Amino acid sequence: MPRVLITGFEPFGGDELNSSWEAVRLVGQEPLAGLEVSVVQLDCVFGRALEQLSAAIHETDPDLVVCVGQASGRPDITVERVAINLDEARIPDNAGVSRHGTPVVAGGPTAYFSALPVKACVAAVRAAGVPASLSYTAGTFVCNHVFYGLMHCIATERPGMRGGFVHVPALPDLPAATVAEGLRALLTTAVRTREDIAMPAGETH
Repeated sequence: MPRVLITGFEPFGGDELNSSWEAVRLVGQEPLAGLEVSVVQLDCVFGRALEQLSAAIHETDPDLVVCVGQASGRPDITVERVAINLDEARIPDNAGVSRHGTPVVAGGPTAYFSALPVKACVAAVRAAGVPASLSYTAGTFVCNHVFYGLMHCIATERPGMRGGFVHVPALPDLPAATVAEGLRALLTTAVRTREDIAMPAGETH
């Protein structure tokens, strides 16, 4: 049975809830047929979040890792395509730390592409009746920090593992139960699909 690790974040920026964790928690409460799913909450803290992710990977030994974060202002589930080696914080993390122009991994590649079939994942979420699109920026805060760290782990330590990052709208813009349905469809498709589909999804600016 394929092992899947899905993570969400604790609240940050003064919010009482983080939509990513609320949705991920619901995914964990209703197991997916044919998948062994583990859910973990990450701190919204540079460095510590990657330590927690690494510990969860070592504990669960997953075939697939999908990290989920909150993107206020976005109207749909956005599957991220690119992680960049840059921490550039507009606000402090939950430990009060701001990073400005710091690499996520010193000496690491400039960027990594997601190891998910990103277009197939977008199509699967839409087929489940949940709005979704492809994104080419995961920001430069802790979400991108975790995304890049995950992809670096895959590239340097666990080449047989696949993974990527997904942003979800803040509450109440899209209900957590609706997001959870989209995430279930995404996980099932990501496990079963190796070759991505051809689908127009670019940006002009």
